[in-house]
Amino acid sequence: MTDLILHKDQFCISTDKAKLDIDSIHQFLSTQAYWCLNIPKDKVETSIQNSLCFGVYENEKQIGFARIISDFSTIAYLGDVYILEEYRGNGLSKWLMEIIMNHPDLQNLRRWILLTGDAHGLYRQFGWTDIGDPSKWMELHNKNVYS
Repeated sequence: MTDLILHKDQFCISTDKAKLDIDSIHQFLSTQAYWCLNIPKDKVETSIQNSLCFGVYENEKQIGFARIISDFSTIAYLGDVYILEEYRGNGLSKWLMEIIMNHPDLQNLRRWILLTGDAHGLYRQFGWTDIGDPSKWMELHNKNVYS
């Protein structure tokens, strides 16, 4: 898989894991991300090692992140998407989604999935819809795993 590095003004999106600021990502996910509050740093590190990651940077400062879990053939799960609050409103999450959805290794998948509590409008701009038949979906969810 080839690393992508794309620039727009003073911002950059990269899939190079060596650029990722693990401390910054862990800080956001463990203290501000409603979906994984208190996540241990070692869990974040392992999740990054096993995912296709997209870092968003202003110059060299990490200001956003997203990761994909995929077999790169049939399915992809989009998770841990964020832009730091002070950088929101600049079109960065939309640009991040454009880069993710157009990544060459994520084309022609049968299914994409994600969970969101508040960003439905963003994802709908890229063709995402509510689950058509929720009765077919199941989950095993331990919401207190990091407590």
